[in-house]
Amino acid sequence: MAKLHERIEAEMENIQEVIKRIPSAAKLSSLNELELAGVATLLHNYYNGIENVVKQIVASKTVNIPQGQNWHRNLLDLALKHNVINKTVWASLKQFLAFRHFFSHAYAFYLEPERMRPLVQLAPKVFAGF
Repeated sequence: MAKLHERIEAEMENIQEVIKRIPSAAKLSSLNELELAGVATLLHNYYNGIENVVKQIVASKTVNIPQGQNWHRNLLDLALKHNVINKTVWASLKQFLAFRHFFSHAYAFYLEPERMRPLVQLAPKVFAGF
């Protein structure tokens, strides 16, 4: 089994690749419905990758990964509590968590470039702070 730092490094490389593939915020308005759904998938992948890193670090501190309906939100709170992330990153990741929830439960034709634009702009900045 790979060591913790190797698993985290692999996840971080994947997140960086996702960021490279996200088009600029200026291009979002010109994308068709399927392309916009692709960007939404990349934003979802981005958050899932960060969440995977957080889960591994929290688990390595012998803290139980939350269970139940609100486990995603509770995981972020645990990461803040155990100094895995700082308050600024926590606040930004809550925006991605909200999008993740929307993406998982909505239809693709409800995606709006204006609502995705802030996340597209924020993703590289949050990752740098992460």
